[in-house]
Amino acid sequence: MPVMLTSVIRAIIFDLDGTLVHSLSGIAKALNTILEHHQLPTHSQSTVRTFIGDGIVKLVERACPDGYDPGQMAELTGEVSNEYATAWRDGTVPYTGVNETLTALLQSGTKIAVLSNKPHAFCQQITDLIFPDITFTAVVGQHQGVPTKPDPTGALDLAKLLHVSPEQIAFVGDSTVDIATAHNAGMISVAATWGYHDLADLISESPTHRIDGIIELLDILNNQAP
Repeated sequence: MPVMLTSVIRAIIFDLDGTLVHSLSGIAKALNTILEHHQLPTHSQSTVRTFIGDGIVKLVERACPDGYDPGQMAELTGEVSNEYATAWRDGTVPYTGVNETLTALLQSGTKIAVLSNKPHAFCQQITDLIFPDITFTAVVGQHQGVPTKPDPTGALDLAKLLHVSPEQIAFVGDSTVDIATAHNAGMISVAATWGYHDLADLISESPTHRIDGIIELLDILNNQAP
């Protein structure tokens, strides 16, 4: 039976890495493979975790030694992207409860979408493989012509596609970048605490809601006034 939800939230935009999917293993594998190839220091998964959230360019910048040549860094970024095309399948899985929650949201009539700073093609590949039975209104990753989060452009473009006003959209993410994006777009911010970013930093961004498991989204929706 469909889950009946009563809420001012009519749509939800999700971050991808650290929010819907645990993808750290594949990211670290691709990054370290290229760093090692160039005889640069590699990083533990726990360290790579701190590099995630602002797109692949920032990921590589943070992984490279201080003072590393910017021209060579651009080359590394391309190589990491190429390596990730196969490496992302290594350990990329949905977090507990994600499929069930997304299904419940769709059954309730709540529209859902994805906005990530990960390159667009990878976002589509991952959602197609990991969530074959979930119908997102749109899956949008980093692509030319649209600034990365926390710039609100991508989120506001999605609001138009969803045909929902920004104030009736919840933005769910595990990073301060996601919370800032929600604030910048005039959306309801929901901090996901199970992801890759520090809890204290998340709370410092004053999210509208904090959830420790994705299923708690259904409680938020049920407890809001119609």
